[in-house]
Amino acid sequence: MNKHTFSSYTKEHGGRVSLLFLLFLLAIYALITSGFNAFAIICFSPLLVLPIVITFQRSNWIFWILIVVNAFLQNKNTHFPGPMSLYNELLEIVLLAIALIDVKNSHFERTGNLMLFSLMIWCGYCTLQVLNDTCSLGINAGAWYTGARLMAFQIMYAFLVFSLYISKPNILIKYLYIWGALSLFAAYWVWKQKNIGLTPAENSFLFGRGRETHVLQGGSLIRYFSTYSDAANFGIGIASTAVAFIIFGITAKIRKLKIFLLIVGFAAAWAMFPSGTRTAMACLMAGFIAYIFLSKSFKIAIPFSIIFGLFAFILVFTKIGDGNQSIRRMRSAFDKKDASANTRTINQEAMKKYLKEAPFGIGIAQGYGSVPANNKYALMSTIPADSEYVYIWIRTGKVGITLFLICTAIMLGGACWIVLFSLKSSSLRGIGAGFCCAFVSFQLGGYGNQVLMQFPNCLQFYGGLTIVYVLPYIEEEWINYENNILKTQAEKRNLRLEKIERMRVKPWYSWIYKYL
Repeated sequence: MNKHTFSSYTKEHGGRVSLLFLLFLLAIYALITSGFNAFAIICFSPLLVLPIVITFQRSNWIFWILIVVNAFLQNKNTHFPGPMSLYNELLEIVLLAIALIDVKNSHFERTGNLMLFSLMIWCGYCTLQVLNDTCSLGINAGAWYTGARLMAFQIMYAFLVFSLYISKPNILIKYLYIWGALSLFAAYWVWKQKNIGLTPAENSFLFGRGRETHVLQGGSLIRYFSTYSDAANFGIGIASTAVAFIIFGITAKIRKLKIFLLIVGFAAAWAMFPSGTRTAMACLMAGFIAYIFLSKSFKIAIPFSIIFGLFAFILVFTKIGDGNQSIRRMRSAFDKKDASANTRTINQEAMKKYLKEAPFGIGIAQGYGSVPANNKYALMSTIPADSEYVYIWIRTGKVGITLFLICTAIMLGGACWIVLFSLKSSSLRGIGAGFCCAFVSFQLGGYGNQVLMQFPNCLQFYGGLTIVYVLPYIEEEWINYENNILKTQAEKRNLRLEKIERMRVKPWYSWIYKYL
């Protein structure tokens, strides 16, 4: 204020400043004594300007907050009041609102693709489900919206947010680092659970409602779940993450990024085993088999085929590693006589009989046990679905599950087409292939377990598939960005080699620099 004191500034502007200051003090007093009454809210309302301005100037911060919050929503040690999905949804709506307000600098033209078309069909069908009254219980719009939000709308939100905010190569790299760091933490936490112990909240879950599915073989085998909701969700999510990061790593050209991606990939692959999720092993294999077709390289396809062919042979036809309970549990997924694995088949046979007369399902609005016991479809609302596909089949019927599978195939097919025919950069193709193969792995997990719409998997893998559709728009920038880093990388390597050449006695590790 050019050395003006508060008193001189007050004299210049009359009593307005003093009055506003006194009102602000009165608002603080009202807040302390009476809580958030109308007067306090009105007086404090100007303070809302600051976070709003920061939100618009740093909208990417909201995106990174979304990624981190999504990773810990179902962690047993965090307590979010209200519905967990509300936090993701609010952050996504804020991001979309900012993009709409700043429409000139947003990239809405990037959203017009096969994935949007498929999601519009699926969301449209789920919207019509509000009229589904198969159970003759009347229309419940509130319950319908809760189900539709989780089954369809959250995928649309993820698609729109990732399409608009993964807009540059450096943002994509930052996303890989943040996702990788969160995955490393999940791998560390499952190691901590197994070797150090569980927290009180985790113990409460394990020996409470999780006891039947997570404490097996008389307590000698425990299925660990890390920061996820349960072991199945964790096992399939971390296996699909391993697929993505190993593919990212073997195709990356930037040295530091390559090392980080491979560390995350192998840590995630290890973390899959303590989960004891049998489907996770099949997911890992399916993801890498998919990469054989997307790699467009015999140098990659042949070694991958040999390695995973041997791996599958050892797992299915031998007893190698049976001394380890986790491996023995994984191997039982391929045992057709396994009683636990066959329970799902028996349940599905019962479902077919009921759903013959319900081609549109019992309705998205019908949650667990919401159908009265005297209702014809009461069993369908309580029988364990054990699979996301079966859950969708029960709620939306034969028509719904067929439509979901067609839409999923179109989304995946469009992304694979981009990887195979649209991208010129080999490293960018590797990123696209990693996301596609992780999505294949993830979808197979949805066939075996109810994980597709769970946190954090839905945002991660549907968001990842969305990134593939964005890659052609940023390819030119990516090539320039990568070339600049590679140039700097080569210069540093040459300087190190020159320094070693000048030494009389070369260090034993000098040969490494020829390959870095």
